[in-house]
Amino acid sequence: MGRKNSSENQQKESVQQEQEATVTVGENLREGTIIKGYSGFYYVACDGVLYECSLRGKNRQKKVKFLPGDRVEFSIANGQTGAIEAVLPRRNELLRPPVANLDQLIILAALYDPLPDLRLIDRLTVFAQWNEITPVICFNKCDLVNEAEQQRLAKIYQPSGFPVLFCSTVTGQGIEELHERLHGKFSVLAGNSGVGKSSMMNAISDEWQLATGEISDKLKRGKHTTRHVELFQLDARTLIADTPGFSSLQLPEDIRREDLCRLFPEFLSRMDGCRFATCMHKNEPDCAIKDALAQGEIAQSRYENYLAFLEEVIQQERSY
Repeated sequence: MGRKNSSENQQKESVQQEQEATVTVGENLREGTIIKGYSGFYYVACDGVLYECSLRGKNRQKKVKFLPGDRVEFSIANGQTGAIEAVLPRRNELLRPPVANLDQLIILAALYDPLPDLRLIDRLTVFAQWNEITPVICFNKCDLVNEAEQQRLAKIYQPSGFPVLFCSTVTGQGIEELHERLHGKFSVLAGNSGVGKSSMMNAISDEWQLATGEISDKLKRGKHTTRHVELFQLDARTLIADTPGFSSLQLPEDIRREDLCRLFPEFLSRMDGCRFATCMHKNEPDCAIKDALAQGEIAQSRYENYLAFLEEVIQQERSY
């Protein structure tokens, strides 16, 4: 009888110790944001401190994917080192660039050297909206073109309602307005190589001195000066991601042909005027979108890019 009571007491003590250990671990857990991953380690920002964290074995075994921008729970081991225990639910996720929990996509394009790639801009606006991220179009190097060229591009995107900024890292034009757009949000800076992403990051904050690259005279392409995604903290509430340059981006595989026109806001407001509810705005008669195009209310480049994306989406549907 005494041995039984002793055994029960030992079990109770064991359970109590486990509960106390659980509480201790729970109390030591903190929440932070992954700033970057490098060589098997993740750097987590929390309360103004950057912690170098490894992964718990369970996360390695399950091959859990951690992205810059992820909110994570982590435990502190010693000083500014720790271990990531879990990733918190994501609001959204991009694979290219690989980031999570974005508020807005700053689509950076150069007005000259290289010339603006309107198809890539439109592709990125579709990509952003599909992932419930606000697209902001930012034209850089406006010191290299006249006011008329800026107005021409502004007119293309005005019907869409997308914010359009004109900036110059040389003269400082538009940088303050960009600051206001960035404040209190997590943004990613994306665009072709050579459009001035790193120069723009340097213009946003004097504390960041990112390497910049020159345009190749032979290929007219920028050198890839950013090799991986890294987040930069402008203040306690503002994060910005600088990303490797890229020149192509596949549309999300789950977009269907009937979804695409809804990702062109200037189309969406006019779709009720089409004769057919299933109108694809291509060959159908009495199409309100084509009427608006003929009246100059929709830019030709936007419509042509829509048709190109529509064919791409149809091909993706057929491949399934």
